[in-house]
Amino acid sequence: MARMSSGSIEHISDALAEFSRALGRDVSLKVGFLEKARYPDGTPVAMIAAINEYGAPSRGQPPRPFFRNMLHEKSAEWPVAIADLLRANNYDVGKTLEIAGAAIAGQLRQSIAELMEPPLAPSTIKKKGFDKPLIETSHMINSVAYEVKA
Repeated sequence: MARMSSGSIEHISDALAEFSRALGRDVSLKVGFLEKARYPDGTPVAMIAAINEYGAPSRGQPPRPFFRNMLHEKSAEWPVAIADLLRANNYDVGKTLEIAGAAIAGQLRQSIAELMEPPLAPSTIKKKGFDKPLIETSHMINSVAYEVKA
């Protein structure tokens, strides 16, 4: 059986891969902006999220690293949490990953909601009518999702 310990996201992937081999099937968890997430005009949400994450220097848009911040702040907790969930759910991988996926998606939404730096340009604030970065229509934050394949 796979053993979980605290560590990086690579440890999570390695442990899940080992656990899935032990079960004889592939197991995966994706969290973020999934392929089907689109704005009404068809623009992929993941593309807009990446532009926000890394910035667009040619357009004067600075990076707003909501995803990297969340990974840095939270990912060390995930291996232990997943191990605890596996035990609590009688080693039901699907149920465990559903719970973990919902929790990590919530952490990502929280990171988007809490990010305030760098501040928006005065022209952007005037256009939007408020000063909250990463939120304009709430489409991006509402598109955070997870997918379990177990």
